[in-house]
Amino acid sequence: MNGRERILGRVRRALADVPADEPPYEAAIGRDYLREHGDRSVGETVDLLAENLADYRAIVHRCTAEDLAATIAGMLAARGARTVLVPPGLDPGWLAATDAERLPDVAASTPRELDRVDSVVTACAVAVAETGTIVLDGSPDQGRRRITLVPDHHICVVRVPGQVVSSVPQAMERLDPARPLTWISGPSATSDIELDRVEGVHGPRTLEVILVG
Repeated sequence: MNGRERILGRVRRALADVPADEPPYEAAIGRDYLREHGDRSVGETVDLLAENLADYRAIVHRCTAEDLAATIAGMLAARGARTVLVPPGLDPGWLAATDAERLPDVAASTPRELDRVDSVVTACAVAVAETGTIVLDGSPDQGRRRITLVPDHHICVVRVPGQVVSSVPQAMERLDPARPLTWISGPSATSDIELDRVEGVHGPRTLEVILVG
């Protein structure tokens, strides 16, 4: 008997006394939990997102769609960024006001090459107000997962209010679980046993979020 057969045998023995008409797990477990906490207007939900993003040490900007290109150009200039990594589906108008060299997101890029990139600009799939979380799903305007994990500076554009939801359950309804989802709650950080915080260990040290609307 191999390991697989032993495990399946244990499962069968554990289920031996379960009635044949027992409701399936999906029907037996209630799903009537709260979908969001509190009753907020659209504006209050966006404000909560901005507050929680800032609490996680992300830098939050707000602008109109007309000012987006100038806002991104100003952020890149303030950072001193000479190169910016661009996903293939990113709106070219977003970078129309910057002189930084645009680098394409290509499969052949090595980790060392990505580490030399000054900044990366992406869109997002959805943003969760209650947790201050940005979700990327690898769509063309977000690119491969690694381009938002290796470069040290990530600018993420969130369209408000259309891409903002209150809670994680609401976000899950919009996401395809088969896609490569990246959940970002502030810049990358970790703490050692003495609780000394270190940023940038497994992702960018600086996350800037632009709320466009």
